Amino acid sequence: MDTKSTSPNPEGEERAAGFVVFRRVAEKRVYLILLHRSGRHWGFPKGRLEPGETPEEAARRELCEETGIADVAMVPGFRARSHYRVTRGGRNLEKTVEYFLGQTSATSVRLSSEHDRAEWLDLEGAGGRLTHAESRRVLEEAAAFLTARQTEG
Repeated sequence: MDTKSTSPNPEGEERAAGFVVFRRVAEKRVYLILLHRSGRHWGFPKGRLEPGETPEEAARRELCEETGIADVAMVPGFRARSHYRVTRGGRNLEKTVEYFLGQTSATSVRLSSEHDRAEWLDLEGAGGRLTHAESRRVLEEAAAFLTARQTEG
């Protein structure tokens, strides 16, 4: 499901990609969220696309750079987009983040210098900790997608 931005932005656009990462603990799913050092907000591993990079490549690179997790199995059929505004160098930009859903068996996280903390939380805990409504929406979409897949198969 995509959320469309309704207001044009003449100053520019920024594209990023990331992962909603989960692992299973007993019969429960727990999701990885990170505390960003400079913004002091909780969110998912994500970052800007580099020239020539696909969103999936950027999401995998950022996940590995920010958490040390290289082994993630992408869940097919899920993509969520988040749109919001950021200010960089005095310019207002429209930022679009494309999120993928990935499962890992990794339990430990090696944080980059961009983040202060990482937590594996259940749906309620992660939803309560995420700072921005857009991140909570993406998490809810991911959880609903996984639940629907589970009941189908």
